[in-house]
Amino acid sequence: MNFTGEFNNTIDVKGRASIPSRFRESLQGTGDDYLVVTKAPRALTAYPRSAWQAMVEKVHAMQNGVAKNDVIRNRIAPAAECSFDKQGRIQIPQSLRHHAGLDKEIVVVGLFDKIEIWSQLRHAEETDLTEERLQQQGALLAELGF
Repeated sequence: MNFTGEFNNTIDVKGRASIPSRFRESLQGTGDDYLVVTKAPRALTAYPRSAWQAMVEKVHAMQNGVAKNDVIRNRIAPAAECSFDKQGRIQIPQSLRHHAGLDKEIVVVGLFDKIEIWSQLRHAEETDLTEERLQQQGALLAELGF
């Protein structure tokens, strides 16, 4: 997958959010016909079906214990399979919308192999925080060519 870009969008009252066409085209190339959407800190993360299956297998292989239960309880269990309608929208369940603070204005962000869905307010806050952290990593940015 090669999801890149940042797109301001809206979510309707039924919880339908449009996924950018270039993301949908990338998915179609792999045969994935839906996204699995789950909780992330302050946002949602959407994975292609194949990537999600690989993650679930890794969780199943974990040693039984608190860490495994926490991952299952907070990332696997709340996940929802969201298929696309004819307009290229997915319907995000209310519980996930509530977790991410999604109202009307959202930001859909491509992170190479996954997609994040943010409320515009939380995304702006997170962008400011990450910029502050990056500014403290001048050598790293220079090494990467930024």
